[in-house]
Amino acid sequence: MSQPTPLMPHATASWLVDSTALTFEQIAEFCGLHMLEVQAMADDLASSKYTGRDPVRSGELTMEEIEKGQANPEYKLRMHKVPVTSNRTKGPRYTPVSKRQDKPDGIAWILRNHPEVSDAQIGKLIGTTRNTIAAIRDRSHWNIANITPKDPVTLGLCSQRELDFIVFKAAKKAGIQDEGQNDERLTDDRDALIEELRAEREAASRAASEAAQEAEVAAWLEAKRAAEAAEAAGEKGE
Repeated sequence: MSQPTPLMPHATASWLVDSTALTFEQIAEFCGLHMLEVQAMADDLASSKYTGRDPVRSGELTMEEIEKGQANPEYKLRMHKVPVTSNRTKGPRYTPVSKRQDKPDGIAWILRNHPEVSDAQIGKLIGTTRNTIAAIRDRSHWNIANITPKDPVTLGLCSQRELDFIVFKAAKKAGIQDEGQNDERLTDDRDALIEELRAEREAASRAASEAAQEAEVAAWLEAKRAAEAAEAAGEKGE
């Protein structure tokens, strides 16, 4: 049974590449990554630059374990403390910090354009509280002077499909939309969603195929280097 990987494998690998003399194979195996990913980090070829995460400080590794690995390239690092992961409990939608300042604008837009949508629906869609919604509605919000109604989809707070769905549900409950017309629109949305899922599956299949090809190439290169090294060693022996 393989041991668990670090909580942040890429960041941990980046730190180990920069701060230790461990081999790419040792780092890749400890972090659960492909050796080529680790090599790309070392060569500054990775498309994303990771901020290193010290596994010693986090308790996932000890300096003694790192020293054992540096002394013996065949040594497999052992995790000192398994990282604790937390499962997100049910609650408001998570919004990136960079987007949070846009929430009041998105809430104001929904209140102005779709008053039939309930506070609970807005809270779930935007990821906010009823108190904030009420403060914007009655204009008692501390920053009300700077709040400008803006489409939450344009702000990146939700998708168009999510917004359309809650608007449809609220309007249907209030009896202000033709049900037949919206049933047809929901059918179109369902078909579009099926197409999206099919495209995602095809993309995942292509990615898996490309990864397998890369692994094949890496294995071939490794075998070739080993054969060349063995041949060179044989020539020296002669």
